[in-house]
Amino acid sequence: MGEIWKEIFSGNNLALLGAALATLLAGIGSAKGVNMVAKATAGLISEDPNKFGKAFLLQALPMTQGIYGLVTSFMIIFKMGLLGGGAAQQLTVAQGAYFLVASLPIAFGGLFSAIKQGEVATAGISVLAKRPEATGKAIISASLVETYAIFAVLVSLLLILFA
Repeated sequence: MGEIWKEIFSGNNLALLGAALATLLAGIGSAKGVNMVAKATAGLISEDPNKFGKAFLLQALPMTQGIYGLVTSFMIIFKMGLLGGGAAQQLTVAQGAYFLVASLPIAFGGLFSAIKQGEVATAGISVLAKRPEATGKAIISASLVETYAIFAVLVSLLLILFA
């Protein structure tokens, strides 16, 4: 039975788990954030379809965290040697655990910041509905939440690049 656990928790599998979590959790956050803003946008454009362009900017903001998670996953997979046609290197458990831990900043940072950015962007849709001239301020407010996703992806990518 011990051999099965060694195979399941191999270095490569731990690294792949990290790659999966980076994409999965950041993607869930992005989907939730975009969904919130999309619902508000649907209500807005049912009243005034001409406001779709500005609303779309707010709606697109929470998508970036999912992209950051995907980039992080690709970097892990690249460092493992799975991209490029060569043979994948066999990672030790410690190396795989390192990549798993390196994925966590963007996995969780992306999850939570995308949801919070969606909440701020949804409030921005209300600004757009009532005061369209202040939409730029709403976009800036929602963009400030992005800062924490950028910090998270920087930490994850630096850990991966310098492994």
